[in-house]
Amino acid sequence: MVNIIEVVARVHVDDLDAALPLYRRLAGVAEAKRFEFGEVQLASIGPFLLLSGNTAPYRDRVATLVVADLVPVIEALEESGGTILDGPSPTSNGDRLIARHPDGSVFEYIGKGAAI
Repeated sequence: MVNIIEVVARVHVDDLDAALPLYRRLAGVAEAKRFEFGEVQLASIGPFLLLSGNTAPYRDRVATLVVADLVPVIEALEESGGTILDGPSPTSNGDRLIARHPDGSVFEYIGKGAAI
């Protein structure tokens, strides 16, 4: 069973409003879902997640991976020597966790399945 549903590219921009027209055109999407997380303004548009504001704490994240279920992710991380840095915790988009893989890469995972 394939667990990764979607890979979302994280793009840090200085001006969210100025960046949106290009990313709307690239994604072929008319509207972006806009929301805030702390001091960061975000826009989800197709395969892109645009971040603006105080993004320094989040710049180490390679990508956001949307998965069917977080349980296999947690098991794989534990078995491979990875580290869960934050979560899992519920968000409006699904259960979320931040993990450092054994190679040092940091990913955000959003689980669309049952709550952890």
